[in-house]
Amino acid sequence: MTISKPVFSVVMPMYNVEKYIHQAISSVLAQSYQHFELLCIDDGSSDGTLAIAQSFSDHRIRIVQQKNRGLSGARNTGINHASGLYVAFLDSDDYWHSDKLRSHFEHFRTNPNLGVSYSASAFVDEAGQSMGIGQNPKTDQVSAQDIFCRNPIGNGSAAVIRRSVLMQTGQGEFKGGDWVMSYFDETMRQSEDVEFWLRIALTTHWTFGGIAKPLTFYRVNANGLSANLDNQFNAWRYAVEKNRVNFPDFYNRWHRLAAAYQKRYLARRAIRSGNGMAALKLINSALWTDPRILRDEPSRTLITYGCALLCLLPNSLYEPMERFAMRVAGRRSRIATQ
Repeated sequence: MTISKPVFSVVMPMYNVEKYIHQAISSVLAQSYQHFELLCIDDGSSDGTLAIAQSFSDHRIRIVQQKNRGLSGARNTGINHASGLYVAFLDSDDYWHSDKLRSHFEHFRTNPNLGVSYSASAFVDEAGQSMGIGQNPKTDQVSAQDIFCRNPIGNGSAAVIRRSVLMQTGQGEFKGGDWVMSYFDETMRQSEDVEFWLRIALTTHWTFGGIAKPLTFYRVNANGLSANLDNQFNAWRYAVEKNRVNFPDFYNRWHRLAAAYQKRYLARRAIRSGNGMAALKLINSALWTDPRILRDEPSRTLITYGCALLCLLPNSLYEPMERFAMRVAGRRSRIATQ
């Protein structure tokens, strides 16, 4: 049987990722489910990224070049070029398990109300080696509260979205004399995915659901961990505030809890970058903002607090204890995304 259009459109933004792009593209081409197109959106790379992408000869790869517009702009371009029934996102420094698309196809096929499907993720280091930890999110009966407070999708390479959802959430505008659709907010350079998933959860009838098996390999970049934490929190706050005016009751009920979870998440980023004082400040602020995080997830919250304290120790003492604690947290916490 000949399939005239791909079932999946894989959207892969690319910006100066020559170290990782070959592995990312190869992981898509190695999928056990082969009915896809791969849209590589070069967002103004200045290194060898584009040349490496062009070295692949597979006819399913389409390369689109544009001036730098950021991750949101690259994703929007990819969606506008997509022709599949489902759109999958893969950041070009991450890679996939070979059964990623097949698993999501079955997930959608057996759940007709499912709008966004995502998977658990395994963390790898910059060399692509397993770190022994990951994101193990809530996978069923996912509510708007879960999306707001815990973002079970977790990272930009885990989600696959039904085209029908995109048709409902896209907004048209003129750019350069052309009418184009925008989905992700291009004014945002951080937390744009948080705003997008929350907008879907609040404004559509589609459900969210996950696959427990780790099908995404998320690369933890040491430089990214040490980015300005205040800026990251402000970007998150801006992202979630965008929908407040239309859903005041929802925000009044859940905003403090969501902010507490976000601060706890940033505390763990500070721990991973070795900044113990920032981690302590953030976890204390999280508990002050909403102590329900301790009631709802006592082990994970206390482990984060303990790791923040241990982070003040010399590295030779801290690192083995931190690895052990994070493994325990990953096993015990049902939702390990934030």
